Amino acid sequence: MALLCWSASFLLTSQLPAQSVIDRKALVERHKVVNTSADTLASLTVGNGKFAFTVDATGLQTFPVAYQQGVPLGTQSEWGWNSFKDTLGYKREEALRAYQLNGREISYLVQRSSEGGRGKEAADWFRSNPHRLQLGNLGFEILKKDGTTISINDIQNIRQVLNPWTGEISSKFSVEDIPVEVITYGHGAEDAIAVKVQSALIKAGRLKLRLQFPYPTAGWADFGTNYSNPDKHSSSIISSNATGAWLRHRLQTADYSVGLGWKTRGTIVQKAQHEFLITPDKASTTFELTCLFTPEKKANKIPSFDATQNSSREALLSFWNKGGVIDFSGSTDPRASELERRVVLSQYLMKVQESGSYPPQETGLTYNSWYGKAHLEMTYWHLTHYPLWQRTEYLEKIMDWYAKVAPFAKEIASRQGFEGIRWQKVVDNTGEEVPSSVGAFLIWQQPHYLYFAELIYRNKKDKATLEKYKDLVFATADFMASFPCYDKEKGRYILGKGLIPAQERFKAEDTYNPTYELVYWHWGLEAAQQWRVRLGLPRNKKWDSVLAKLSPLPEQNGVYLAAESAPDSYTNPEFKTDHPSILAAYGIMPKTSMMDTTVMRKTFELVWDTWTWQDTWGWDFPMTAMAATRLGLPDKAVDALFMPVKTNTYLKNGHNYKDNRLTLYMPGNGGLLTAVSMMVAGYDGSTPMPGIPKDGKWKVRWEGLTKMP
Repeated sequence: MALLCWSASFLLTSQLPAQSVIDRKALVERHKVVNTSADTLASLTVGNGKFAFTVDATGLQTFPVAYQQGVPLGTQSEWGWNSFKDTLGYKREEALRAYQLNGREISYLVQRSSEGGRGKEAADWFRSNPHRLQLGNLGFEILKKDGTTISINDIQNIRQVLNPWTGEISSKFSVEDIPVEVITYGHGAEDAIAVKVQSALIKAGRLKLRLQFPYPTAGWADFGTNYSNPDKHSSSIISSNATGAWLRHRLQTADYSVGLGWKTRGTIVQKAQHEFLITPDKASTTFELTCLFTPEKKANKIPSFDATQNSSREALLSFWNKGGVIDFSGSTDPRASELERRVVLSQYLMKVQESGSYPPQETGLTYNSWYGKAHLEMTYWHLTHYPLWQRTEYLEKIMDWYAKVAPFAKEIASRQGFEGIRWQKVVDNTGEEVPSSVGAFLIWQQPHYLYFAELIYRNKKDKATLEKYKDLVFATADFMASFPCYDKEKGRYILGKGLIPAQERFKAEDTYNPTYELVYWHWGLEAAQQWRVRLGLPRNKKWDSVLAKLSPLPEQNGVYLAAESAPDSYTNPEFKTDHPSILAAYGIMPKTSMMDTTVMRKTFELVWDTWTWQDTWGWDFPMTAMAATRLGLPDKAVDALFMPVKTNTYLKNGHNYKDNRLTLYMPGNGGLLTAVSMMVAGYDGSTPMPGIPKDGKWKVRWEGLTKMP
């Protein structure tokens, strides 16, 4: 059998047309971002995946307030967190609420008030604290001839270019007809940015650099523009000389340093309580400055502009030259070039904002959403593309984080009376569960660990991978086998009650057997069994019992329902909004023994024709494209990626845009990379390019991609 599979693979490969070598540099650089105005939705970012710095049209963060309603000018890191002082002594258990589910009492960490207690207040506290920090705003202070400070309207003749191949942002503009040229880089490894400025304004003493420390809002969003509450934090110059300075910023629990180094002479003064001005020497028209953020109290070596430039180029050169690549040049479909642009810029954004060691928040390292917290159900969209594009090492770093926070997951399962570990939905920087009346009941984050482990194994196929992840694979499956409730009367396991599906439109107390989660549960338990087999272990009898008796997919009138508890899935208008996650059952998921593809195709057609697409999120369109691909509908797959809906917008800088509240939404970018990889490289059992239309308008060259399960 193994020989037959190998032969089929060889024949398939040998029949592919020969491909010329893809010029990766030319591919990436034809999608440079060019700004010719101060477009607040076109901010540009440099970074290294654990630290990111976003700039306006000046190449720094000169106008953070003007940009706060666009793509904000963030400076964020993985380590930069703070908590306000808890004067009331809140405890997490105060936010627990008991529910009677399936004949017993189960507690969940929610936002609703506990009877006779202060549960709502405690929940609000832990949702807000700790909160991710905006570490500082570094921008220009430029004076006009009359001595007044410029406004954003005084920036003229703008031409700004981001080269994603090197991470260079080149910004040119003029103030009162005097040109200014700025080059900005983010360091490839350290939490630092470097800038080189050339302008006659330096000699005239009219161009300075300004560093401000905002105060955290601890609100749902934080744009880094809160300059009130100056007495609640402290900023000071620790040391300075003619070529640099060290500053210290202290808050309630955060205490970090900022190192400033410049090549030529300059001076620094504290202009206000949390504002510092660096004045370049007038002897030159050029000034180079590096700004290093660090949680360390001791003075680290501050890298030079040249060192930062070289580090950025080396890191991105390594990124682009490894892993997958897709080239759509030569296609005559007018959407091909735009799809290539989205793919290239999404890769860049993921690299500079989401390639660190912690699961990212929905807005990356630009600004806070949901208080800066990570959502573990969204790790599928943030991370799955990495192993599919043969960049498995970025996923493996997050798998190490899962191992660190597993004790919290075990505590949740134990508290609720289940076996194994129940993975958190919303987490703070320590991995602790964050109260949420929706998140506490979601379950589709649970099998993600199994899916990630499987993707890593498919790329490595070694025993070391099996041994490294087996304990948490098995513990994840133990919870999945203990969570369903056995219905003796009908002889089946029921998923729920006490859950909210990925389509967050259903009440936890009433919902059971959602279609996508049933399929994912079945796939996940079988994947865990395969890990046992690979390790020479017998299949787990409890898991097999659940697999054999798991409820069938709920069906009505020849289509799958969102959940068995929702027979009005397609007649209740509320149930045709939010994520059409029923499509994930055969989009994210491969075909399992539970799935009837004829029924799924009718379901897809009904969802396509009747869904309220305006009320969706950025990853819904890639998910739909994945379902279309598996169903043999490549034209619909491309149509899904270009559905003319606001939440499917991709800005000039490559960010997926949702609305005024979420001006960038990174799961959309990650979802796009996942879907396009599958559409091109295929999935188990498919031929190559199953999601590419066969109308002769698409020319696709690719290499270095892995098939999806």
